[in-house]
Amino acid sequence: MFNLVKIDIRRLLKSRNFYIMLAVTAGLLMMLVCLVSAIADPETMDAMQAQGAEVTAYDLEMSQQIHNMPSLDFIHECLSSGFLLIITGIGMSIQVSGDFSSGYIKNICFARPRRRDYVISKILLAGVYSAAITAAGIVFALVSPVFFGLRPAASPILSILQYAFWRWLPSWAVGLMALSLAALTRSSVLGITLSVLSGGGVIAELTALICQRFHWPALEQYLLGSLARSQPIPLPGPQQMAMILGCSIGWAAVYTIGSLLSMEKRDI
Repeated sequence: MFNLVKIDIRRLLKSRNFYIMLAVTAGLLMMLVCLVSAIADPETMDAMQAQGAEVTAYDLEMSQQIHNMPSLDFIHECLSSGFLLIITGIGMSIQVSGDFSSGYIKNICFARPRRRDYVISKILLAGVYSAAITAAGIVFALVSPVFFGLRPAASPILSILQYAFWRWLPSWAVGLMALSLAALTRSSVLGITLSVLSGGGVIAELTALICQRFHWPALEQYLLGSLARSQPIPLPGPQQMAMILGCSIGWAAVYTIGSLLSMEKRDI
């Protein structure tokens, strides 16, 4: 089992797709911080006013808040959109579907006939992958402001690590969603599509509309995309912690069972 995990991690570190995803994460954060720095720049605001743009008191207050924002708040503003879920889901979809397209899965299942060993190794790989993307997002969100003249006040390292943990759990569950869909379809298309829709909040919005239409309870709050967006700072309260932990474990169990059934019921 651990040999399979080591092989997967070694293949991940040698994978070009993994580094492309890290580069995409860095690029998106750099673009976001660039836009934020433009809003926070008094000269930019003055130039906009000179060109006839309407700058309200709210805009000026927001600019001041950005300058006074602690680094943890800044990280949260950068990562609360859910794009880390998208990056994790896309990356895991490509990794797992690549096992089928390259023939790697046949070699592994020949050497290790118990297919659940393969699924468990991929579950652990999804944890490593999502942790790497989460850590990269936080590091880039911390470093990027320096290049644009922003100096957020330092936050305690422990608070940042605790925030990273609660941000990582839904990402891991999305990685398991990508695993189950790739195992079911032998393709990355469906996993990538649902990762974008989930991380982008589209599925949560559609679920909310359906629940409102039929007067159902607010089921969208249990979706992974909603959990990522609703995470407060510096730390979730006990109820929110239970929600994140319970929903992440629940969805992870569903996707794990789906992956195991897909692998056992279909030919490689």
